[in-house]
Amino acid sequence: MKILKIDHLGIAVNDLDESKKFWSGILGLDFEGTETVAEQKVTTAFFPVGESEVELLVSTSPDGPVAKYIEKKGQGIQHVAFRVDDIERALEELKAKGVRLIDEKPRKGAGGAKIAFIHPKATGGVLVELCER
Repeated sequence: MKILKIDHLGIAVNDLDESKKFWSGILGLDFEGTETVAEQKVTTAFFPVGESEVELLVSTSPDGPVAKYIEKKGQGIQHVAFRVDDIERALEELKAKGVRLIDEKPRKGAGGAKIAFIHPKATGGVLVELCER
């Protein structure tokens, strides 16, 4: 598996408009727009930072993964995403090494990316996303 860079940091929030005031209004990051990913019950907002991005995540449903995360841990960094050159190969390598995965096959993420998550129990408590764009 070849990790190319940190693609983005995913931050779970309760209110996109309120959160945008800090990331764009205070820090001055450019707001790239929002996208709803119905399959994941989330709306995202991206703020480019150099070659990476900050991704704000707000749940579109009380039973969505982001809503459950906020209920359990509060707002904050929910995941770190690494861009890989070949997500299918990366997942096969991880499976061969016995790494516990949330997704054994890629799914569609924001911006048309192919994504898959590694289970936090395999990473010392950090939700890790693999991303291929």
